[in-house]
Amino acid sequence: MGKPKIELKLPILPDMELVAINTAEVVAKHMDLSDDKAAEISMALIEACINAFEHSRAENNIFIHFILEDDSLVIKVIDQGIGFDKSNVEIPKIENKVGTDERKRGWGLQLIQELMDTVEFESTKEGTTVTMTKKKES
Repeated sequence: MGKPKIELKLPILPDMELVAINTAEVVAKHMDLSDDKAAEISMALIEACINAFEHSRAENNIFIHFILEDDSLVIKVIDQGIGFDKSNVEIPKIENKVGTDERKRGWGLQLIQELMDTVEFESTKEGTTVTMTKKKES
């Protein structure tokens, strides 16, 4: 038997990221991850979903894969949108954001990287895949 894998296909509709979060919580419990790790996974997943929903300009669905490894959880968030050049997304300087109404653009990526153990972005004109890994032991 291969590694358990859960695949979600979510239409781009309001609050659909909640479906992903519910799944993440079930998976985290199944893997005996701590409440803290489960919360970090959920926060990172919300950011990744919102990025895909808001910025990809994908017209149909986003896909989320949960791959249960022996020592870690791998989550892929896949959209078939326009892609992006990560080097063009400025990681914002906190002092420039404080007290301004500036959109949170760029925060999501930084937050995801802080919440998860490893994060990889692959992006082409056919879409973007964000691969996030949370180790069981850290």
